[in-house]
Amino acid sequence: MKIGIVCYPTFGGSGVVATELGKALADRGHQVHFVTYNQPVRLDFFSENLFYHEVAVSKYPLFEYPPYELALASRLVDVVRFEKLDVLHVHYAIPHASAAYMAKQILATYGINIPFITTLHGTDITLVGNDRTYKPVVTFSINQSDGVTSVSEHLKQDTYKFFDIEKDIKVITNFIDLKRFNHTPKEHFKKAIAPEGEKILVHTSNFRRVKRTADVISIFAKVNAVIPSKLLMVGDGQDRPECEQMARDLGVSHNVRFLGKQDAVEEIMSVSDLFLMPSQSESFGLAALEAMACHVPVISTNAGGLPELNVEGYTGFLRDVGDVDGMAERAIYILEDEARLQQFKENALTHARKFDLANILPEYENFYMQVIENSKRV
Repeated sequence: MKIGIVCYPTFGGSGVVATELGKALADRGHQVHFVTYNQPVRLDFFSENLFYHEVAVSKYPLFEYPPYELALASRLVDVVRFEKLDVLHVHYAIPHASAAYMAKQILATYGINIPFITTLHGTDITLVGNDRTYKPVVTFSINQSDGVTSVSEHLKQDTYKFFDIEKDIKVITNFIDLKRFNHTPKEHFKKAIAPEGEKILVHTSNFRRVKRTADVISIFAKVNAVIPSKLLMVGDGQDRPECEQMARDLGVSHNVRFLGKQDAVEEIMSVSDLFLMPSQSESFGLAALEAMACHVPVISTNAGGLPELNVEGYTGFLRDVGDVDGMAERAIYILEDEARLQQFKENALTHARKFDLANILPEYENFYMQVIENSKRV
């Protein structure tokens, strides 16, 4: 198949999933064309089956806000026509689904019928898409999609709850490449971070309000008061200054390292003992899955799709949003006993294997073929 993929080229979960999916499809012999405004951060190697098409946005002074959606639709028309794509797969509804719909209508005037699939990732539905400014367009674009998927059952139900959706939504969960994300001994790295054998806790996110990164600092301070430990904060965003100040105020700043954005997060996970995810909302929790694949148990909230991933008392523990005391107490419970910690680590890996890319990729391939065949009957 010749597949066009549209995504945000950033560190966010939807961009990561889209890029890893495209790379895996290319490895299987499919021709994959990424269409976006920058090269995706995970698109970091050359393959004869991978192509990147940049979307150039007009800088005409009339536009206070550059019309990216129109530029994307035009670029999609160009790529589909000249690369003869079989299907478009757009990740994150806004504005990709509406741009794909526009491109599809334009291509029809050339006698080209191109089906498009929209994958819903989370905040495109629960936050941005539910804004009344965008809601009618999001509803229309989803209903006009030739196929719709969501990354969790919870997100699927939220979509039906928040929008008047007539289309069937297929759940295809996020996935992990276990060839990349696995526990690799990095004793020299671990010794540099925790020279006295302290436990290492880790958090990765884009430091937005929805991630409640301040709660991570609070949880760590309570854990550190009982168990000698270090905290690695991976990522960057608007809440980082607040977290840095909070660490100073709580007297734990010397035990907290802010590492910024990192590509090789699997190396950081490999030296960690516990992953903290106190998010207000998570459609799936891809970062938690990456941790689990590296033998790291998870303390998270029970928000969104997290209970579908983090199994209470097995891979870690779930607590209500804002229950800092409860999350700290469960973290201490896991870390205070070495045998118990090792069991949780083994459980985390065992569960992560269910989400191996090798298991999920065929679901996407089958769905592509189904959508393509259905479009030929129209």
